[in-house]
Amino acid sequence: MTDRTHTVIVGGGHNGLVCAAYLARAGRRVTVLERAEQAGGMAATREFAPGYKASCAHLSWLLDAEIARDLQLADNGLRMAATDLATVALAADGDHLVIGPEDAAGAGLAAPEQAAYRDWHGRMARFARFIGALHNEMPPRIRQTRGDLTALGRLALRLRRMGRRDMREFLRIAGINIHDVLEEQFEHPLLKGALSLDAVLGTFSGPRSNNSVFTLLHRLSVTGGALSVPLGAMGGITEALATAAVRAGADIRIASPVRRIRVDGLRTTGVELADGEFVPADAVISNLDVGTTVLDLLGPRHFEADFVQRVRHVRTDGYAAKLHLALDGPPEFRGLPAARRGDRLLIAPSADHVERAFNHCKYGEYSPEPVLEITLPSVHDPALAPAGGHVLSAVVQYAPHAVAGGWDTARDGFLEVILATLERYAPGIRRRIVASELLTPPDIERLFGARGGHWHHGELALHQFLMLRPVPRWAQYRMPVDGLYLCGASCHPGGGVMGSAGRNAARAVLADSGGPSA
Repeated sequence: MTDRTHTVIVGGGHNGLVCAAYLARAGRRVTVLERAEQAGGMAATREFAPGYKASCAHLSWLLDAEIARDLQLADNGLRMAATDLATVALAADGDHLVIGPEDAAGAGLAAPEQAAYRDWHGRMARFARFIGALHNEMPPRIRQTRGDLTALGRLALRLRRMGRRDMREFLRIAGINIHDVLEEQFEHPLLKGALSLDAVLGTFSGPRSNNSVFTLLHRLSVTGGALSVPLGAMGGITEALATAAVRAGADIRIASPVRRIRVDGLRTTGVELADGEFVPADAVISNLDVGTTVLDLLGPRHFEADFVQRVRHVRTDGYAAKLHLALDGPPEFRGLPAARRGDRLLIAPSADHVERAFNHCKYGEYSPEPVLEITLPSVHDPALAPAGGHVLSAVVQYAPHAVAGGWDTARDGFLEVILATLERYAPGIRRRIVASELLTPPDIERLFGARGGHWHHGELALHQFLMLRPVPRWAQYRMPVDGLYLCGASCHPGGGVMGSAGRNAARAVLADSGGPSA
């Protein structure tokens, strides 16, 4: 029998926790089922070596401020160890470029180019706010209903309110490549390398790939690119979300993997756990990607062939690896003052270098000269490492999900390439290494259940955005089986630890049940 008062959420990542908190606050009985030993998904803080902790997602730059206020995350334990981090574009000779939200300086960057950067960043931040304003709204459908037409009209009005000049520029560049846009504005290779890396992190694209301007705008869409390090790493956010959900009345069950979602006719009845336990529910909300939900937990036979075909073609392969190093002391980056160690450090010497790094993954090869986003969270939060030790956390582009010869064969070679790259900028860092962990896309898929090991549960692209995400006709968090919903990064607005998909899904469930809005 279906429990008409019960909602089950499959997966305790940040969106699942946000969804649970909003539903529980609205009076729903909610159970979150998480297969791991702790909630949080990719944002959970884990011990990767004795005494050393890190999270797969390592910087906060998209957390929705309204959600943080609604769920009182500060009262539920969230603290920031550092805010407003600068970005340092590292140079092998030690003459680095420091990039902030308002200015850039160093490495011989001339005053006219500094002024050009300020103007460019201000314009891109305005464009990003247009995209960010859509995050907490239901994507409109392309059909002739009054509500959808009204939503599309609001979208067009917001665009027009940019002003004629900004609107024209937004429409000109939003779908093109970041390389061409940067070439129009700047000459400095380090500046162009850093900005192009921001546009392609976690994607299957290079600076010359169309859509890379759009992915940069997504990155800037909530905070304008302001970066923070939570106390306790990114797990500090998900622990606060879990506390908020539990205090609202939700039940979170860890080590509870779901084997399948059960249906009766065209309606969900609950979920079956790996140990055979059946948990009845009126609504089942999956925080997993759309492919895993549809193809694995239910099975294609419950859906129309056209829908299944669209789900099979969602681009979900990841192309970024994650490196964690346990160090016995602080690394010494050539020419970098100790006061800058806690900033975000990039190895991306030029836009052309980033493009060459991308070229290899087109052919199933890892990059022999990878580009890296590096943080040392233990600079701000010493509790992440033993006394005197440090954690180095790095996103490494490019590492294809399906590498030639398989990752069992390629892993050691890729790790050696990464360490050799780090050694050029931080001589002697190898001698500091106590332990290392390299998470390739298949590892991310295995550990966190993200199909293909993709951060966003699917490439963030214009053809997989807004009313087209995850697939056309099914972009409003509801699936073709009654009582089944999605709340994860497969949905609008995509990946990043923001929580908007979770709140939007809660709104859809409450609207369908006639309950109060979230």
